[in-house]
Amino acid sequence: MNESNPVFSVIVPVYNRPQEIRELLQSLTNQVFKDFEVLIVEDGSSDSSENIVQEFAQVLSIRYFTKKNEGPGPARNFGFEKAQGQFFVLFDSDCLIPEQYFSNVLAFMNNHPVDAWGGADRGHENFSAVQQAMAFTMSSWITTGGIRGKLKDLRAFQPRSFNMGLRREVYQATGGFKLSRFAEDIELSIRMKSMGFSVWLIPDAWVYHKRRTTFTQFFKQVMNFGKGRIQVARLHPGTIKITHVFPLLFSLGLLLVPFLYLIGNFWANWLAGAYAIYFLLIGLTSMVISRSVIVGVLSMPAGFIQLTGYGYGFLKEAIKGLAGKSIV
Repeated sequence: MNESNPVFSVIVPVYNRPQEIRELLQSLTNQVFKDFEVLIVEDGSSDSSENIVQEFAQVLSIRYFTKKNEGPGPARNFGFEKAQGQFFVLFDSDCLIPEQYFSNVLAFMNNHPVDAWGGADRGHENFSAVQQAMAFTMSSWITTGGIRGKLKDLRAFQPRSFNMGLRREVYQATGGFKLSRFAEDIELSIRMKSMGFSVWLIPDAWVYHKRRTTFTQFFKQVMNFGKGRIQVARLHPGTIKITHVFPLLFSLGLLLVPFLYLIGNFWANWLAGAYAIYFLLIGLTSMVISRSVIVGVLSMPAGFIQLTGYGYGFLKEAIKGLAGKSIV
């Protein structure tokens, strides 16, 4: 590679979210480590972000591409092919990047043999109350979300594509993403490890992640996560763990409550009470962390949506597989 090439190539797929791109790019202008380029890949959007990208042409090394809509996996692979850096970094368009991100990655690499990495996500104080509630449920241990970003063994981590990095050589060996959407990042994480690459969680390489703006959008997102987990399991048998099944069991338990009342109040009251305590714990934990009563209250329906949406998608895709239907 030419010595003038950047250390990092940031690749961001975009689909009809130009305003999110502005906030992401603004956060990248504040990076302490400056040797990176940005590649925006417009994945068949009808609402273009090109004008917003041009606003940052004087302050960032940035390139803009368009392609037909195929999903985030192929869009990122497209970016990999165009990237010039030594390391490829993936962010979602709804992320904000702390100014020390690249500096923290390089500092970690000085002490660890990193081929690929990922980091956790957090909610930002400027996010709406709904976004902060969703960010809490997606990153908290109490809803199983925090498990992926708070591991004792940093090498047991599976990076997600909202915050993922890999060496150019890793892409060349793996060919990038196989799935077009729905857990394509998990599949690549599993495949990188199976090929012997060193994949790490870098605790200080976290990002602010807005997720969605409404609970309806959030339900659709987590439902697709549940579908994706089953699709990954078809490619990599044996990768389903109890934490992946928990949302389904949680959802089935909720459905069981009214049936229990038909045969007696004791077990129905016990189960309903357990759910009430669980949701109260979600709300109180969120309120303490966010220091907001509103966010705490909203975290209870957010947790409900996260678990039931994921569980529904998980079950739906599993049934589809048993019925012998093709993956959509």
